[in-house]
Amino acid sequence: QVHLAESGGGLVQAGGSLRLSCGASGETIRTSAMGWFRQAPGKEREFVAAISWPGVSTYYAASVQGRSTISRDNAKNTMYLQMNSLKPEDTAVYYCAAARTPVMVDYSSGDYAYWGQGTQVTVSS
Repeated sequence: QVHLAESGGGLVQAGGSLRLSCGASGETIRTSAMGWFRQAPGKEREFVAAISWPGVSTYYAASVQGRSTISRDNAKNTMYLQMNSLKPEDTAVYYCAAARTPVMVDYSSGDYAYWGQGTQVTVSS
């Protein structure tokens, strides 16, 4: 079993930056593809970014492409999402997820085995 815990969310002004972290405990995630998703109030959960194991390949939603960077530190069992130039529409609860495999056919599908509880990101205008 893998337990994921997000941190780093908070309130930031538009144009600001945040770095989200996702720490894993329990079984190692060192061979797992991982991703970030978000859900805004009244909206469906949407894909944000993903990274394969050991971190060679990364994928981004068009809405965050160029403003965000996903990375991982396999030795620390931790994944990160650096978000810059934040916009009010980035406001959402951000969730990290881990797959059972090092790569995925569709990283945006949401077909991950493990999910964190989420961290709130609020961007004020």
